[in-house]
Amino acid sequence: MSPLKPVYLDNAATSHPKPETVYQAVAETLRGGGTSGRGAHQQAIAADRLVYETRDVLCDLFHGDDSSCFIFTPNATTAINQALFGLLKPGDRVVTTSVEHNAVVRPLRQLQDHGVEVVKVAASPNTGIVSTEALKSTCLEKSTRLLLVNHCSNVIGSIQALDGLVAWCREQNIIFMVDGAQSAGSIPIDLKALNVDLFAVPGHKGLLGPQGTGFLYVRRGIELEPYIFGGTGAHSHSDRQPAEYPERLESGTLNLPGLAGLHAAVTYLSQVGVDAIRQRESELIEHIISGLQSIDGVTIYGPESLADRCSVVSFNLLSNDPAEVGFLLDQHADILLRTGLHCAPDAHQTIGTLSGGTVRVSPGYFTTDSEIVYFLEAVLKLREHILS
Repeated sequence: MSPLKPVYLDNAATSHPKPETVYQAVAETLRGGGTSGRGAHQQAIAADRLVYETRDVLCDLFHGDDSSCFIFTPNATTAINQALFGLLKPGDRVVTTSVEHNAVVRPLRQLQDHGVEVVKVAASPNTGIVSTEALKSTCLEKSTRLLLVNHCSNVIGSIQALDGLVAWCREQNIIFMVDGAQSAGSIPIDLKALNVDLFAVPGHKGLLGPQGTGFLYVRRGIELEPYIFGGTGAHSHSDRQPAEYPERLESGTLNLPGLAGLHAAVTYLSQVGVDAIRQRESELIEHIISGLQSIDGVTIYGPESLADRCSVVSFNLLSNDPAEVGFLLDQHADILLRTGLHCAPDAHQTIGTLSGGTVRVSPGYFTTDSEIVYFLEAVLKLREHILS
């Protein structure tokens, strides 16, 4: 029996549903008027307060140096580009992994064309995890400016170890950057304890906020050149970009309704607790994996240990095109998930699925057990249909 509404299992793309307070905050702010940093009237001051408080709740959630280290961006891709183009110069060397998203791969390719050396360290084809020792040894082969690691793979969910790298990078005078697109909000992260230099995050995935939001965390002492210049609401008398953060990297009008939604989302996350979200999503992933393992003809990719996996499972069914599997689940069972290469061809090259990709299932905190049961029943019925 089809559910009353579509079963949404594509939270790695964007979380859905959001907390009700997120929808309310966006609507109320959109109706309220006012622009942060663009006036001294009461609505502008209220907008300034909202922006400040949003930085503050993010700083509390992630334990940053201070709230001015959180630079607002429209998404994680913009945050990554700001970090890379603001830091790297011709002759610099970057070490990264073979499981990065195109949000990292493509700007690095552009920088490579302009004299930046890029070295990719291969992940295990079975787990998608990169050896810490391999990353260290590659960094030591030549002078390295930056080590950039995807915290959680959006393709197979593998979680990369960070603890053993950050302190080592500091000793070697290597800047350490993390793509937190799939981990932020779903896995507890303490930026002060980790001492990460750069951390890029979207607001619309694990943080449960609206699309069009995100941030780049820049640790104190890390200097980036802006790659967008313009009005910031500060130092309007000068034709020079402000020197201080966050204004230095925040040109143009901020997405105030989006930030209101992000504020509401992070407030909700703080009340629930990221540990509780991690536990719930791990339960859902365990249910999915055990169910898929019981279906003949299903191939599951990624680490076996739940401790090494975020809320993502990629699989293939028999020899069928993943796009066809996803289409049939959508059209005949109202199940919404992602198929193909997931904007990460390097990761698919690593695990051997570059030709057609995978079917990706990514439950979220609001996914129910009954929805997972329904999904597994639909996959089993599809397998029987294919073999009939």
